[in-house]
Amino acid sequence: MTNQFRFSDCTKDYLTQFYYILDEMIHGMDCAQLNDSISHNFIVQMIPHHQAAIRMCENVLQYTQDPALRKIAENIISMQTCSIRNMESVMGQCSCVTNSCQDLKLYARRFHEVTHTMFHEMDTACTDNNINTNFIYEMIPHHEGAIRMCENALRFCICPGLAPILESIISSQTRGIQEMRQLLSCMQQ
Repeated sequence: MTNQFRFSDCTKDYLTQFYYILDEMIHGMDCAQLNDSISHNFIVQMIPHHQAAIRMCENVLQYTQDPALRKIAENIISMQTCSIRNMESVMGQCSCVTNSCQDLKLYARRFHEVTHTMFHEMDTACTDNNINTNFIYEMIPHHEGAIRMCENALRFCICPGLAPILESIISSQTRGIQEMRQLLSCMQQ
């Protein structure tokens, strides 16, 4: 006997929007206008990544009543909106910090590895009709990807104004992952 699992209409609505946002994020990151500055390239690819997280949180807030998950989503919106503003404020000075062809290639190779894994894990994260847990399963790889992208950029010569922003992203998203894993554990008990 086969288990005929079907998504509810509510889950379908949530997922339709989630996958639309995910596809836009992938397109925005893949089609960003890159140059010979790792700092610039990081910013123009991280901004669509953050914008997607904000929109994914706005999406889940339409469906969840869980106070802890609502708080997590609202915190992500606040933190990533601030991070976008910070990156935009240093964009001009950071675009002037150029890197060697070798560094650009090494940076881009690791960036591609990180984003390929992240895109796949987010695309296959949905498991059932529980939108709350689906969101967590989707957002954890999103945060992990941001952390790895920051760690990758920090291996190279980058704009001095960008380094503290990357450290802040690593710190806030590490904390966010811990909060989501704790909430997921509570939800599954």
